[in-house]
Amino acid sequence: MTLYRYSMWDGTQEVPDLSADDILDNITDDLMNFGDLQHALRNLMQRGVRMPSGDRTQGLRDLLQRLRQQRRQQLDRFDLSSIFDDIRRKLDEILELERATIDRRLQEVEGQSGQGGDPQAGRQQAAERSEMGAPGQESRGERAERGAGERGAEQQGGSPGGQQAGQQSEFAEMLRNIARRKREFLENLPPDVAGQVRQLQNYEFMDPEAQAKFNELLESLRKAMLETFFKDMYQQIANMTPEELARLKQMVKDLNQMLRDRLEGKQPDFEQFMQQYGDLFGNNPPQSLEELVAQMQHSIGQMQSLLDSLPPDLRQQLQDLLADKIGDPELQQELSELAQNLEYLYPMRDLRNQYPFRGDEELDLEAAMRLMGHMQAIDELERQIERTQYGGDIEDIDADKLEEILGPEARETLEQLRRFLEILEEAGYIRRKGQGWELTPRGTRKIGQRALAEIYEKLRKDSFGKHRVHQTGRGGERTDTTKPYEFGDPFYLDIQKTIMNSMYREGPGVPARLRPDDFEVARTEFLTQTATVIMLDLSWSMALRGSFQAAKKVALALNNLISSQFQRDSLYIIGFSAYARELKPEELPYVRWDESVLGTNMHHALIIAQKLLAKHTGGTRQIIMISDGEPTAHLERGRSYFAYPPSPITIRETLKEVKRCTQKGIIINTFMLDRSYYLKEFVNQVAKINKGRVFYTTPDRLGEYVLVDYVAQKRKQIKG
Repeated sequence: MTLYRYSMWDGTQEVPDLSADDILDNITDDLMNFGDLQHALRNLMQRGVRMPSGDRTQGLRDLLQRLRQQRRQQLDRFDLSSIFDDIRRKLDEILELERATIDRRLQEVEGQSGQGGDPQAGRQQAAERSEMGAPGQESRGERAERGAGERGAEQQGGSPGGQQAGQQSEFAEMLRNIARRKREFLENLPPDVAGQVRQLQNYEFMDPEAQAKFNELLESLRKAMLETFFKDMYQQIANMTPEELARLKQMVKDLNQMLRDRLEGKQPDFEQFMQQYGDLFGNNPPQSLEELVAQMQHSIGQMQSLLDSLPPDLRQQLQDLLADKIGDPELQQELSELAQNLEYLYPMRDLRNQYPFRGDEELDLEAAMRLMGHMQAIDELERQIERTQYGGDIEDIDADKLEEILGPEARETLEQLRRFLEILEEAGYIRRKGQGWELTPRGTRKIGQRALAEIYEKLRKDSFGKHRVHQTGRGGERTDTTKPYEFGDPFYLDIQKTIMNSMYREGPGVPARLRPDDFEVARTEFLTQTATVIMLDLSWSMALRGSFQAAKKVALALNNLISSQFQRDSLYIIGFSAYARELKPEELPYVRWDESVLGTNMHHALIIAQKLLAKHTGGTRQIIMISDGEPTAHLERGRSYFAYPPSPITIRETLKEVKRCTQKGIIINTFMLDRSYYLKEFVNQVAKINKGRVFYTTPDRLGEYVLVDYVAQKRKQIKG
């Protein structure tokens, strides 16, 4: 039982080194199946590398899954409509403060009106009450009404006590009128948040704290609106002098002009624009108009995504809430034009998404904007990774943003994936070809070596090869057995057995006396020189039944075996479906089964095989045919004729070529991947005519059969 222990990435975990051979092994099966190196490399990037230990490195698919999981977590966590709950709570607190202040002032006035006292003290208390309302916070009409009441009281005749009582009565009545009107105003506020904020902008608060909190709320809305266009510029704008604000408005005008120039096909002078306004864009200003546009698009996209993700009624409320909050009509108009120009020239389809938030955690407007930026970053990374999966450049994935969202282990995964191609290239297995990659001859040889090693590994595990019979004879390679020397034998003298033969005859002692009959030599096996043609079936049924990959591996393994161990042998490869064609060894990894044409044209393949073998007059000449079906096409006047079930003409023409091969001494060994009755009937006719052999096997045992039979047939007895 294998146990795994998982822990949070902290930078101390060891990431196993990847060898070029391990990476090449991981793309071999895909390359064999589809014959497309780019496709195999893309699959490698998607799934990662499976190590010999059984572990697997993460791939792009894992990063995508983690991104999507984080998106789901955010959607399940937050309630986007709660931004109105936050604003409403702030408004309720402001209104509660204001109502409490109004009530307190009325109580103070009522208390003062029931007391006598010094007229000067009464005027001082009235002044203090007036100051408690905060200078400038009463309307002009209210201040005029209060002043008229005070003057009228001063002009009344009578005693000082009567004068004071009249003043306080007039003043109390005036405050009651002001309070009544303010209460009516507050009671008649619209029910929606946006309407309340709009109405309160023209309201003069009696409570200084309520006024301060409302101003703070307005500033937060103004900041959200400004940063919709220019991120992190709010602080600069908030503290601008009138002259600096005028410069900002001119900058937006000039930016709009550049976009209009771009629309008309002109080339805007971005460098001059930045020389004039670069200080407005902070410590990391954009380096091109495209970069500036991208920054603004992301900011606008955040707000648009926020609006699109709200229910229609709340969306309209937020739009109304943010409307006209810039505070400068001219700047507001220029920003509106800027938004239109950006949408017209650079549509933001990818940056506007509707997110179905379904959580219950509350957040304010500023946090909601940050959340939209986070969701937008997840979307962009997802698009980058998907583009890479389907043929894009892995360098286009933003590693910094990936680390910011998923952590350092995600960046480590990305860097490891980028290293795959570098490792293969440094090992000399692949090289650049245009915008893609191709196998080098060394890479092709390595795939053949691995295929050969895989087949031999199965041989060791399965003890396969019972049909292998070694026949002894003269010449060739030495074996572990010996024989008495005969005239003409290679003089591979076995000293030990030769001395022992002398001692058996003469007895022990020195010097040893040797006679010709004492000589013992090593037996040898003679290796014939062989010219071989592999006829590889490329018809669609080979791929349909899962046989195509095994057949390609066998061809690669046999090519590697011959080039490394039997260098005097010759190997040719022919692929056949509706037509046949010769395949070069370096083409083998890229060969695909023919899905667009029908036919299994053994007839054409046998014609080409005879032409190739005609170059060799000595040694063994043989054809290894790998197929899963019977001939369904033949060549007639240069054209392929297909029929299924096979026509008698196709069978006859194919068997004619089998007879020609037999007359030329060419052996045909057939490796069949199907055992149907009709197929057996055909291959039995081939074997009967040619005296070759037929092997019925399966894709997983095909390599063992072919290689063992090839090596076994290399050794033949020579009569002497």
